[in-house]
Amino acid sequence: MIRAVGLILALAMPSVTDAMECRQALALGLDVSGSVDAREYRLQLSGVASALDAPEVREKLLSMPAAPVMLMIYEWSGPNDQAVVLPWMRIDTHASIDTIIETLRQTRRRDATPGTALGVAMQVGQAFLAQRPDCWKHTLDISGDGKSNLGPRPRDVRDQIEASGITVNGLVIGIDDPDIGDIRQAEIGELSSYFRAEVIVGPEAFVHTAIGFNDYARAMTQKLLRELESLVFSQVTTDPAPATQ
Repeated sequence: MIRAVGLILALAMPSVTDAMECRQALALGLDVSGSVDAREYRLQLSGVASALDAPEVREKLLSMPAAPVMLMIYEWSGPNDQAVVLPWMRIDTHASIDTIIETLRQTRRRDATPGTALGVAMQVGQAFLAQRPDCWKHTLDISGDGKSNLGPRPRDVRDQIEASGITVNGLVIGIDDPDIGDIRQAEIGELSSYFRAEVIVGPEAFVHTAIGFNDYARAMTQKLLRELESLVFSQVTTDPAPATQ
């Protein structure tokens, strides 16, 4: 675990030129465990690309160019298997969004180990977010289609993550088969309850659901819009006092 995290942090370490104030550091953790096949993998990455390309998401991302959003994306599966898809990138122009979208479209699936180490994925996301102390808000967005079955349980790492001050949101992905409606709804409900009880943490944390990977783009769009709600600051200005004679 330590070796895997060390490798990821080395790959994603921001450069000195990236150091600047930002309003939100957002890390997306994508589930590529054995339950995710090649088609579902492509739907997941294409779904993130489509969500970032949505006009309303672009508008929110670029709403405060003086204090932009920093975004990074990583994949996770077994306890020692995580990989960076997109190192930390400052989003301050449409061109930067276009670059991320193209990166996602060009990414090909690597060989990933089986297993669902959700607790480790949360710890890795926390470590990534710790690289952006300059950001006002830190959000980890974890997607998953199953419960953790390897490594520390999410419930065992939640206190540590909560103490760090980050928010963890969940995107639960249900099974795709449209012919088993009642079973699918029950499965999504059970997994959503698991994420609420054991995974999400922090101020205003929430769980969003996708009705299968075919619904991933819509769900991710709605999730990003909720996560990117602008931070509002008020500043009181006063006229300078008149000069005394």
